[in-house]
Amino acid sequence: MFKSFLTTAALLWSAVAYSQLYSIYGQVKRADNHQSLPGATLEIKELGRHVVADEFGNYQFAKLASGEYTLSARFLGFTTIDLKVNVQGDQNQNFDLEESPVLTDEVVIYATRANDKVPTTFTNVSKQTVQKQNYGQDLPMILNWTPSVVTTSDAGAGIGYTGLRIRGSDATRINVTINGIALNDSESQGVFWVNTPDLASSVQSLQIQRGVGTSTNGAGAFGATVSVQTDALAAKPYAEATASAGSFRSQRYTFKAGTGLLNNRWAFDARISNIKSDGYIERATSDLNSYYVSGGYYGDKTIVKAITFGGHEQTYQAWNGVDSETMAIDRRFNYSGAIYDDEGNISRYYDNEIDDYRQDHYQLHIAQQLNNNWSANVSLHYTYGRGFFEQYKQDESFADLGLPDVTIGNETITSTDAIVRRWLDNHYYGGTFSLNQDLDDMDITIGGAYSRYDRARHFGEIIWAEIATDADIRHVYYDGSSEKSDFNIYAKWTYKVTPKLSTFLDLQYRGVDYTAGGIEDDQSEYSIDDHFSFFNPKGGLTYTLNESSALYASYAIAHREPNRSDYLDGDEKPESERLGNLEAGWKKQGTNYALQANYYLMNYHNQLVLTGQINDVGSPIRANIGRSYRTGIEVSGMGRISKQVTINANATWSVNKNQDYAFTDVNGNNVVRNTTIIMSPSWIVGSQLAWSPIPAFEASLLSKYVGKQYLDNTDNSKVALDPYFINDIRLSYRLSGKALGQLEFGLLINNVFDVEYASNGYGYDGVPYFYPQAGINFLGMVTLRL
Repeated sequence: MFKSFLTTAALLWSAVAYSQLYSIYGQVKRADNHQSLPGATLEIKELGRHVVADEFGNYQFAKLASGEYTLSARFLGFTTIDLKVNVQGDQNQNFDLEESPVLTDEVVIYATRANDKVPTTFTNVSKQTVQKQNYGQDLPMILNWTPSVVTTSDAGAGIGYTGLRIRGSDATRINVTINGIALNDSESQGVFWVNTPDLASSVQSLQIQRGVGTSTNGAGAFGATVSVQTDALAAKPYAEATASAGSFRSQRYTFKAGTGLLNNRWAFDARISNIKSDGYIERATSDLNSYYVSGGYYGDKTIVKAITFGGHEQTYQAWNGVDSETMAIDRRFNYSGAIYDDEGNISRYYDNEIDDYRQDHYQLHIAQQLNNNWSANVSLHYTYGRGFFEQYKQDESFADLGLPDVTIGNETITSTDAIVRRWLDNHYYGGTFSLNQDLDDMDITIGGAYSRYDRARHFGEIIWAEIATDADIRHVYYDGSSEKSDFNIYAKWTYKVTPKLSTFLDLQYRGVDYTAGGIEDDQSEYSIDDHFSFFNPKGGLTYTLNESSALYASYAIAHREPNRSDYLDGDEKPESERLGNLEAGWKKQGTNYALQANYYLMNYHNQLVLTGQINDVGSPIRANIGRSYRTGIEVSGMGRISKQVTINANATWSVNKNQDYAFTDVNGNNVVRNTTIIMSPSWIVGSQLAWSPIPAFEASLLSKYVGKQYLDNTDNSKVALDPYFINDIRLSYRLSGKALGQLEFGLLINNVFDVEYASNGYGYDGVPYFYPQAGINFLGMVTLRL
C-alpha cells in the first residue's frame, strides 16, 4: 500500500514538474554607451519563436518548459549574439550588442540623420512603433503621436489626402526624404502621401527633426525634417499577409515577402497593397494601389541596392471644406461635383469629380566601406509623375476656357457647362553622395545632391461642353511648363573636446534655379525666372552630464525659396525666406524610462505665411509678412510604470506670432499689431498608455489634445478651429508557433467618445470653412507572418 502511494506521488510530482512553465526576460543595449535598443529581435531557435524588444529594449519569452535553448539577439548594424540558456526557472538574460564592422543599409541615410552627438531636437520612430499603428491609414496619421504634430484628413478617416503640421508649420515647410532622396514636390514643396499609399508597410525606421535640423537634401526645412528609411536587409526569408476592414467600407490588403540573404550576398523584397475607402465625407472615396520592390548585393565592404516603389491613387475630391452653417446640418457634406438648378439648389452631383495620379520612384544606392573609419555612399534616383483631376464646370465663360463666344442666330452665348481635366506631368531625377568618417573623438560627413525637375507640364483639356464650339475634343485651354534645378553641398563636423563636451558644426550651400511660363487656367500669361543662392550654417554643443543624460544647444540658419503657387496666386512677387533657429534641451535615459525637455525659438524674416485662403485646386495661398516667430517648450518621455503598464507622453506649449501684422478688421479699420500665426495651436499634448498583462496581448489608450487654431492671421475667434481632445483604443493579440508562424489580430477604435471636431480649415472673406473628422469609427486587422 505504502509502495503504491509512493509510486503515485512520484508520478504526480513528475507531472507537476513537467507542467512547470518559465520565462526568459531581459534587456538589449548597446555595448558602447549602454543605450537601449528598442526594436531588437530576440529568437529561440529551437522553437522558432521570436519577440521584438519594446521601447526600453526589454523583451520576454513566456510559457517555456524547462530545458536548454539557443537564444539569439540581433539588431540592424550590430553583431548578432547567440547564447545557450538552460531554463530551470524564470531567467534574466541581458544582451550588450557591439556595433557591426560590416556595412549595413543605414549607411544610405547616415549623412542626413542626427545622432546623440548632434545638438538638435529629434525623435526616432522604430519599425515596431510604425507597425503597431499601421491599420492602412496614411503615414501622417501614424505619426500623430509624436511631439508637436497635428494631423488632418480631407476625407475625415485618415485614408486619401492627409497631411501633418509640426510646430504649426504646414507640409510645404517640412522636408521629407526617403533613403536620403527628397520626396517633396519641387514646385509646390508639399508632400502628397496619397501618391505613396501604404508606404508605412515598407518603413524600417523614421526620424523627425524639429526645427531646422541638420543639413539634408531637397528644400530647406522650415518646421521639421522627416527622414524615412525603407526596409533594410532581412537575414531570413519571410512572408507576410495583412487584411484590414472597418468603418466607411474601408479595406486594406497587403502582401510582403523576402528571400532573406541568399548565398550570403543577395536579398530581394517585394510588397503590393490595395486600400479602398468610402471616406467619412460624402463621396470622398479612395482607391489606392501601391508596390515596393528591392534587390540588393551585400558584400563585406560593398552594398549595391536597387529600389522601386510607387502608387496609383483615385480619389473623389474633398478639398473644398464646408461652411459652419452647412456643417451644423450635415457634417459630411461635400461641395465637390455639385450641379445647381436655376434656383441655385443642388440638383445632382457629377459622378467623376476625381483626382487620378500615378507616381513611380526608382532609386539605386551604392555604399562602400573604404577602411575601418571611412565609408562612402552614392545614390541615383528618378521619379515619374503623371495624372489629372477632373471637374464639372457649370456656367463657365468661354473666355476662361480660351474659346470665342458662340453666336446662334441673333443671340450671343458667353458661357457653357463643361467638363475639364487638369493635368500635371513631370520628371524628377538626380543624385546624392556622402563621405563619412567615424572616429572615437571626431566624426566628419561631407555630402550633397543635384536634382532636376524637368519637362513639368501643367495643362488643361476640355473633354465635354454642353454648347458646341469649333474646338476639338480634348482642346487644350491652358498650358505651361516648368524646370527647376537644385544643388547643395554640406560638411558636418563633430569633435569631442573633452570626455564630456562635444562641438558640432554644419555648413551648407544651396543653389536653386527656377523657370516657368505659359498660360494659366484663367487665361493670364505668366513668366518666372528666379535664381537663389543660400548659405545655411549650423553649430552647437553637447555636454554629457553622465552615462545616461546630456545637455545640448544649437543655432541654425536656413533659407527657402517661394513655391509655384506663391508666384501665381499672390498679389506681389514673393521673396525668399530666412529662419534663425535656437534649440536647447536636456535628455536622459534610464533602464525603464526616457525623458527629454527642450526650448526652441524660430525667428523668421519674410516668412511666407498662409493667408487662410485656398486656390481653385485646394492649395493654401501664402504671402510674405515681414517678421514673425515661433517659440515654445517641448517635453516628452516614456516610462514603465510596472511590468504590465507603460506610458509614452509629450506636450508642447508655444507662442506663434506675426509681428506688426497689417490687416483690415471686421469694422473696416486698418490695423497693425502682433497676431497669432494661422494654424498654430498654443498647446499640443499626446499620450499612449499601454497595458500588457501577458506578452501576447496589449491594450492601449491613445489620447490627443490640440488647442485653438486660427484660420487666418487676424486673431478673429469666429474664424478658428475649436480645441479638441480625442481618444483612441488599440488592441492587439499574437499567436506564435514554429509551424504556425505568427498570427496577429488587431482592433483600432478611433474617437471612442464620438467627439465632433475639425482638424483643418481656411478662412475666405471672414467666413470659416472646415474639414470635419469622423466620429467613432474602427478598423480591424489580421496579419499572418511566416
